[in-house]
Amino acid sequence: MEPRDTRAPFASIDGVTPATFHALPTPCYLLDEAQLQANAEILGALAERTGCRILLAQKAFSNYDLYPILAPHLAGTEASGLYEARLGAEEMPGKEVHVFCAAYREDEMAELIHYADHIVFNSPAQLLKFGPQAKAAGKSLGLRINPEHSTQDGHAIYDPCAPGSRLGTTRAQWEAAVAAHPELPQLLDGLHFHTLCEQDADALSETLDAVAEKFGDLLPRLKWLNFGGGHHITRPGYDIALLEQCIRRAQDRWDVTVYLEPGEACALNAGYLLTHVLDVVKNGDTTIAILDASAACHMPDVIEMPYRPPLLQAGDVGEKACTVRLAGPTCLAGDVIGDYSFDTEPKIGDLLVFGDMAIYTTCKNNTFNGMPLPAIYTRKPDGRTEEIVHFGYRDFKYRLGRM
Repeated sequence: MEPRDTRAPFASIDGVTPATFHALPTPCYLLDEAQLQANAEILGALAERTGCRILLAQKAFSNYDLYPILAPHLAGTEASGLYEARLGAEEMPGKEVHVFCAAYREDEMAELIHYADHIVFNSPAQLLKFGPQAKAAGKSLGLRINPEHSTQDGHAIYDPCAPGSRLGTTRAQWEAAVAAHPELPQLLDGLHFHTLCEQDADALSETLDAVAEKFGDLLPRLKWLNFGGGHHITRPGYDIALLEQCIRRAQDRWDVTVYLEPGEACALNAGYLLTHVLDVVKNGDTTIAILDASAACHMPDVIEMPYRPPLLQAGDVGEKACTVRLAGPTCLAGDVIGDYSFDTEPKIGDLLVFGDMAIYTTCKNNTFNGMPLPAIYTRKPDGRTEEIVHFGYRDFKYRLGRM
């Protein structure tokens, strides 16, 4: 019997490769409806117990065919600009649409106002420029703040509280802006902070202390406080009890509606990337398996973050009998997924299954080197697979020129 892989990314398939996976063309993404449902229920129960409102951050997961699974448990969507705001409005009709962008375009604001309910500005200057127009249209306005308290170590490029960050307004910046434009506070309905990344509630609790110290005096006059994203709520072992304490603390202290906008937590461990081994080569002591999936094209966060994605039935370097480097087929020398160990060396034609591939994949992939975009499938709770969409040459070509 094939050994069971007990890691969370593969729990929904009971830690083995289902026979149905072998019938799918590769590379392809496979979105797991049962795991999406489980995540949604955890988030919905949290909202019901605490009265907080939870939004899907579409930057992490925007496969709208599966929004009906999430929608009954969520208050709406969070967008990073016009197109995501429109997508949320169209695909979760009747739900809230929140949007934050580091800077808005003047030629898009009227359309954005049409789709969004809550608009969060990154700076007092943007609030001053667009706030009156949005307020007159009945929108709820917020300001992203920088509490200047980092809970991340060694990831300054991704840390909104790092020195020189472009994201969020410090208290000193706010005070200077209000001194020059005393009308600014009247535009505000809420504050927004987003300083976490795949973190537990202890980091949120720390951050909330900093928010209280820096901006707590503003909050009693406001209607809502958005805790942003980065909360790994659906990860096994996450401290939900502490998260609930943080939510109630804000509600009781400032009488505000609390929003959370997780992206990863909505679709954590709810997808796979299936790929076949095309070739196996050796360079000195290194064995390299060339796959039909590319890190650069199909899982770009592997290079950008960087990180090493989980692989079904594989271990860390040296953990199993043979260690092999897995790499993509493109001409990019750095198109490397990572080093993994196996009981036996992968062979040409073997099927490999990467886990936790629902997030930051389908919404970030690309066609560099003319790589085809992988088809997207869904896995039903009964194990059946169904194609959502496939792509071809036209999808590559017409991103680059006229039809």
